[in-house]
Amino acid sequence: MRIVAVVLSYNGRDDTLAALESLRGIETVVVDNGSVDGSAAAVAERFPEVELVRAGVNLGFAGGNNVGIRRALDRGAEWVLLVNNDALVEPGLIDALTAAAAARPDAGVLACKVLFADSDRVWYAGAGFDPILGRSRHEGFGEPDAPGALTDTRRATGAAMAVSRAAIEAAGLLDEELFLYAEDLEWSLRIADAGFAVVYVPEAKVRHHVSASSGGAGSPTTSCRSRRGTCAATGTRRGWA
Repeated sequence: MRIVAVVLSYNGRDDTLAALESLRGIETVVVDNGSVDGSAAAVAERFPEVELVRAGVNLGFAGGNNVGIRRALDRGAEWVLLVNNDALVEPGLIDALTAAAAARPDAGVLACKVLFADSDRVWYAGAGFDPILGRSRHEGFGEPDAPGALTDTRRATGAAMAVSRAAIEAAGLLDEELFLYAEDLEWSLRIADAGFAVVYVPEAKVRHHVSASSGGAGSPTTSCRSRRGTCAATGTRRGWA
């Protein structure tokens, strides 16, 4: 299957270059969200084979990634792979995603395993979601990496997730009204509501620069913040405007 990766960059020059090095050989679109640290110029110089889209302004996580997703689809992508610019793709990821898509033709989202960058411990291995409290907890958080099997999960993480063209056409793009970690959750739930499975793929691995000591997003995380002050998943009002 044809997979096109999308990397969103904002003033993270060194991280972005490292992420793209790990993606060599994978068709990739980089969206630069108005960086002022020379990120765009460095990407153009070091990775001329990568399509670089200069947004010129900070469109946010959802808005910037949506620009990249549209470009990936225009390039003929059957699956769009979102990769954080501070994540490193492990060898074999594309083969693992391809095998998972073949094994689970009902899948609209393939969620990669995410390890801490500086250890073999898990940051994300699937995740649950409590719609009453608006909280999501990563499965396996802090545990040693271990083999696993394809399994359905409630939500993927935007650090590394592949979404099919069919799911995007049915459910739409990321919601640009959302911010503070809720975009990937809401998108996963909306794609599931459209009739697609969200499947965790343990052999599709990335390493992510997050802080184990501070807990990161694997500890219980409120996932209901939006500019509308409305829960991203439940639609209920919250105390944020």
